[in-house]
Amino acid sequence: MFGDLSFSPILILLLVLVLVFGAKRIPEIGSSLGQGIKEFKRSLKDATSDDPPTTPPSGVQPPTSNLSSGDPKRLSD
Repeated sequence: MFGDLSFSPILILLLVLVLVFGAKRIPEIGSSLGQGIKEFKRSLKDATSDDPPTTPPSGVQPPTSNLSSGDPKRLSD
């Protein structure tokens, strides 16, 4: 698929990006993409860890589960 990707197509792609987004905006886009990837990896790491879940703060009550109703369980309210 990308086997014939040489210098000239990459240069054309970069030129189009500069024309569309502007030279000042490209580093901001790259930074936000990097932060998004970092946050995604962190959430995957947290989801697969074997640590017990943390207790909620004292002011927050955990949601009560009503299993008698036929409604599906929601992940967040």
